[in-house]
Amino acid sequence: MIPRPLLPIFVAVLVTLPGLFVAIAHLPLAAPATALLAGLAILAASFLLLWACDTAQSDISQGLALAVVALVAVLPEYAVDMYFTWQAGKFPDSEYAHYAIANMTGANRLLIGVAWALIAVIYWFKCRRPVRLESDRRLEVGFLGAATLYALFIPIKGSLEWYDGLVFAAIYVAYILLASRRGVEEAEVEGPAAYLVALPTVKRRVVTALLFLFSAGIVLANSERFCEGLIGSGKLLGISEFLLVQWLAPIASEAPEFVVATMFALRGNAGLALGSLLSAKLNQWTLLVGMIPGVFALSSGSITPPMPLSTFQMHEVMLTAAQSLLAVAMLSTLRLTIGQAVLLFTLFIGQLVAPGLVQAAGGTSFLGLQPDQMHPLFTLLYLVATLVLFLDQPQRLRSVVAWLSPRALVPVPVRHTDENERG
Repeated sequence: MIPRPLLPIFVAVLVTLPGLFVAIAHLPLAAPATALLAGLAILAASFLLLWACDTAQSDISQGLALAVVALVAVLPEYAVDMYFTWQAGKFPDSEYAHYAIANMTGANRLLIGVAWALIAVIYWFKCRRPVRLESDRRLEVGFLGAATLYALFIPIKGSLEWYDGLVFAAIYVAYILLASRRGVEEAEVEGPAAYLVALPTVKRRVVTALLFLFSAGIVLANSERFCEGLIGSGKLLGISEFLLVQWLAPIASEAPEFVVATMFALRGNAGLALGSLLSAKLNQWTLLVGMIPGVFALSSGSITPPMPLSTFQMHEVMLTAAQSLLAVAMLSTLRLTIGQAVLLFTLFIGQLVAPGLVQAAGGTSFLGLQPDQMHPLFTLLYLVATLVLFLDQPQRLRSVVAWLSPRALVPVPVRHTDENERG
């Protein structure tokens, strides 16, 4: 008889099996079926990875947990993006570089525009209060601000070079080194992870290792089929492959983080929920972006020339950086209000649908702008909203500048009081 807390693990394993069988047997399926089975396998493996990561935090040091667990938890997103990047290096005249940037920018914008906003909305309806982050989260906000400021220069200079990857990687490593100096805090685990943590030490470690190995194998076995299935489905169904790669792929790989964060918010622990999503954003905005030029260089066999990026792709990077800058301004007070959440979601939906709406209207211009100019318009809106926040509350700018200083980034002791409960 399967213990009830373990049922989600067994269900997740069962969901991975069709995709694993198709991958091992190399069955020639239609593109939509391939994408569906591989996507479900990756989605289920993402949940397994998340539970394994939660369990592992009871057996490894805080610093190692931050460095390794955070990386493994987003393995599905990395596997998809690195596949596109590797193919871009092998086939420089293909659309793979386009897809790599699409997947990276989509994943980052989904986190802020949907996940962050959802947490604030849920908590407001539950408690009628804004989400408050613990004071030690200023470390993540400061490093997110630093990465965002550097990211703004990429579209300005018009390239994503190997040295850009080193800068982003250095920002992430510096964050990990400082974050590892925080006081150790007992991890809060839910569901299957809570059951696994209670197992005897040896049995827990064996089960955790098996979950890591199995789920990582599922992700690696299905990432290529999922990516190619998405592209093939777009061509077959007449849907933009770019949009499928930008939005559907990140949804599949990041759904577990969304679900767990939502559960914490529903239980009144919105600070923990938003804090975990803040860490995920920093991870993706530094290490994920930083790996792209390195993987492209390895695949192409040279660090020159850099991965080719079109004007449209640079607009995507600038839009993502502008959204991130607004998010940093909002969290400069370690609070996210319902009004700010609505603004984040509204701007996200606007940038998502505006090009299609203008195109559906016969390609006619909107306020003199063509469909491909809508994203620059929303970049401007994000920047204007950021400027308004800083002008309305100048202390926000002072906080961001102060937090970007090396001295201010020294971590403070972990506090165990839930600020959300204090209001």
